[in-house]
Amino acid sequence: MTPPLAGLLVLDFTTLLPGPLAALMLAEAGADVVKIERPPVGDEMRTYVPRWGADSTNFALLNRGKSSVALDLKDPAQKQRLMPLLAKADIVIEQFRPGVMDRLGLGYEAIRAINPRVIYCAITGYGQTGPKRDVAGHDLNYIGDTGLLSVSSGDPAKPVIPPALVADIAAGAYPAFMNILLAVIARQSTGRGAYLDVAMTDNIFPFLYWAIGKALGTGEWAGNGTDLVTGATPRYHLFPAADDRLVAVAAIEQRFWENFCRLIDLDPALRDDTKDPAATTAGIAAILRGKPGAHWRAVFEGQDCCCSVVASVREAMEDPHVAARGLFRGTVSGSGTTLPALPVPVLPIFRDAGQDKHAPALGADTDRLTPRRS
Repeated sequence: MTPPLAGLLVLDFTTLLPGPLAALMLAEAGADVVKIERPPVGDEMRTYVPRWGADSTNFALLNRGKSSVALDLKDPAQKQRLMPLLAKADIVIEQFRPGVMDRLGLGYEAIRAINPRVIYCAITGYGQTGPKRDVAGHDLNYIGDTGLLSVSSGDPAKPVIPPALVADIAAGAYPAFMNILLAVIARQSTGRGAYLDVAMTDNIFPFLYWAIGKALGTGEWAGNGTDLVTGATPRYHLFPAADDRLVAVAAIEQRFWENFCRLIDLDPALRDDTKDPAATTAGIAAILRGKPGAHWRAVFEGQDCCCSVVASVREAMEDPHVAARGLFRGTVSGSGTTLPALPVPVLPIFRDAGQDKHAPALGADTDRLTPRRS
């Protein structure tokens, strides 16, 4: 099957995570993605550790299968070299603060004047409008500003920083990818491009559907760890085992709860968790603390109880199920070796068939794609 985005040209002006990941997904679906980087450093992700040859492993994972053009866009002569690509680009992705691309003469209106079919996606923290449009921020700020952080940040004396970059990935890269595809579909019937204002803060609120629903329905606002999905019930909780491995209990439905209580031999007097939730939680904690994680993994194996032992990243990547699904089958090459490619949520039937691809060296494709004019 020909990848669905084959033949589409994407110019990626972004750095670090949200834009590069969105562009990676487009590349995995067959698009020709060209990174436009500023010399001499290029994408800041190249400088991160751990190193992998001249660049970083993070850069390699996020930029597999792309090309790289290195131009100083503040130099009129170098910017002019980019114009032929802009005139035929299907998609442009940028991640600067509002107004930066306009000042460079590369904003949506400027590009649309030479390319009416262009789909122009601008990813920012707060969007192109509103009082916060120019405020600098990172993932932690965005999930803090939207209230997501407030409902599950742990003990105030030792607050927990979420390990997943929810704003960058789930509220930035994924919505950008989704709306670019919608714009591509719309263009097939209208012939017109579109301007896409992707604000990461806007897209965090769907993750709070339950907190919003509670507030709208009862007038009560969610607090830190006060609700079902944030650990306020023994049916959805993390418990330490004897070796400090965490047991993830998610036995919300009654049938799963009854199976769980039976498997750990919980005192029948504690099984009705509506009577004294704290006592039930304490009883479960004492039982699970009595045996190591491997014991509980064996107890829950093959049982219908929605309980598991939290895996390390290494264990997860080496899990036979992950291997059977082929998540890390692809590779990214460079520096005389290869790394497993980063899995992305593009199904195999839509993926470019090439299993091994390289991450581009800075400016490797500049002369090929933007030749100097004599």
